[in-house]
Amino acid sequence: MESEVMIEVRDLTKRFNGLTAVDHVSFDVKRGEVFGLLGPNGAGKTTTIRMLSTLTRPTEGTALVGKYDVVKNANRVRELIGLVSEKMIMYDRLTARENLWFFGKLYGIPKETLNERIEELLKLVQLSDWEDSQVGTFSSGMRQRMNVIRALLNMPEVLFLDEPTLGLDPQSSVEVREFVRKINRENKTTIIITTHMMVEADMLCDRLGIIDHGKIVALDTSTNLKKLVSGADTTILGLEIANLTANMIASIQSLKCVNSVSQDNSTHIKVQANGGDAFDTIIDTIRAEKGKINSVQNLQPTLEDVFLHITGREVRDKADQKIPLREHRHFMPRRRVR
Repeated sequence: MESEVMIEVRDLTKRFNGLTAVDHVSFDVKRGEVFGLLGPNGAGKTTTIRMLSTLTRPTEGTALVGKYDVVKNANRVRELIGLVSEKMIMYDRLTARENLWFFGKLYGIPKETLNERIEELLKLVQLSDWEDSQVGTFSSGMRQRMNVIRALLNMPEVLFLDEPTLGLDPQSSVEVREFVRKINRENKTTIIITTHMMVEADMLCDRLGIIDHGKIVALDTSTNLKKLVSGADTTILGLEIANLTANMIASIQSLKCVNSVSQDNSTHIKVQANGGDAFDTIIDTIRAEKGKINSVQNLQPTLEDVFLHITGREVRDKADQKIPLREHRHFMPRRRVR
């Protein structure tokens, strides 16, 4: 028996002053699924979430959450959902308990029920010992866990997480990811998460929609998406070259068989190429440049490789820009993505 569809999106479109931010996006999310929208800043992820959570009206198309139309039945949709936006919605001078009490009263939750729920949620995120401490004294990971449970006060059936680990240190990011898994596993909560972080998407999501320039360009499980690369006669090489130079990378980049070259550090590059002779061609080019190859690895594709294969650019890239090796550790230029 197929799982019930919790969210139905059909040709959802949003334009701002002639700019199309979301362009006829369509997808379904099953009840209890963790669904990821993956893409760079400006791709349309947050705008899609804002439409699904009734904060922005679509220009065209329809979206149903729990069978309710996000425009015609906006109030019913709001009863079903929780939203964790990129912005931290928390009052520093209030304690953990006072913050949750304040937002719980806004939901109209009865006093006894709210007290019980606050205790349960603080325990769920292991913050019971800090319930009477001001949120302003919390670490970034603790604050984000508070931000998430604030959205759980009304026991939502659907939870929207917009870049939940943006700006967090690695330890805090791990804490938030573990908590997201716990919510989904124990509460069977349907979760839609937006992220530009490939590892995060790979770890958390049952299925992924890759979004670029407002369009869904691929939609499947992480495993199946990676097969798009591995099944396309694509070679991904990790090369350690002792005397790596910008000219050497430029020579590799200029090869017809090479799709991309990115640099991890002063001696290591990653090359994605097509064709049965790609390996030999790349090695011959490096040797012609007097390159001293210390090691070569045939790498498995990542979601970053999938995005590059589909869109022709890395998720953090401006597609038409390149910068010299000495100015940045990535040969293909990167920018901060929100």
